[in-house]
Amino acid sequence: MKKIFQIIFLFPILLSAQINESESDSLNLKAKLALSGFWQDGNVETLIFRAKSDLSFKPWKKWVFKTQNSYVYQEFGKEKADEDILSLNFLYFNPEKKIYPFVLGFVSTNFRREIDLRSLLGAGVSFQVMKKKKDWLKLSISSEYEQTEFKKAGFNKSEYDGETTINTFRCTVWLNGKYHLFKNKVILSHENYFQPSLEKGNNFRWRADIGLELPLWKYLNFKINYLQSFESLVIEDQKQQDRFLTFGFTLKSY
Repeated sequence: MKKIFQIIFLFPILLSAQINESESDSLNLKAKLALSGFWQDGNVETLIFRAKSDLSFKPWKKWVFKTQNSYVYQEFGKEKADEDILSLNFLYFNPEKKIYPFVLGFVSTNFRREIDLRSLLGAGVSFQVMKKKKDWLKLSISSEYEQTEFKKAGFNKSEYDGETTINTFRCTVWLNGKYHLFKNKVILSHENYFQPSLEKGNNFRWRADIGLELPLWKYLNFKINYLQSFESLVIEDQKQQDRFLTFGFTLKSY
């Protein structure tokens, strides 16, 4: 029975589907909630909890606000390994158009990378490269001002040593999409970005988030998700790259 509970908590339950701000004109409010966890006691003590929520709504006729928020906590042998918060917020104008502008504001913390607080504020433009009934591909370009407060002042690149706060202007290239393949038997989605500093060529990061879903029922899909992230500037002796492979289910509300 204990193993059954461990398996159940390991698999995330996702409410709704991937949110695209221009995906449906008929819905003024769309939401997604993801909860997952794992607990094991005895010879090996492990506690993992992850939560992620997406919310998209229309505050005015031609505007769409989208917020994505996540929380991660991990503990191994009663030693905290992760406690991270990430909030991504976008305000789009006329997202039904082929080309439309947006403003963004991000806030995050990262226990593992020893980041007390990171904030970004900027603006950009999105291009609807492809938009069909259910399939879409979007390219976005934005520019942001970033402030990052680290817990330590020693980095893998010595030129940054001595500063716990690093500020920079960045450019971000986003490529997001969703595709229904093999007569809707497979759903492929991706959310990727590359984010270099406009001031320092050795300060950049990128992220690739790829999902594969297999529909089991009208409102239920089995999902495999692969997440890989890279940061060129990290605290000394930390690894620059992280990878996550997760399995779960998607429960759609529409």
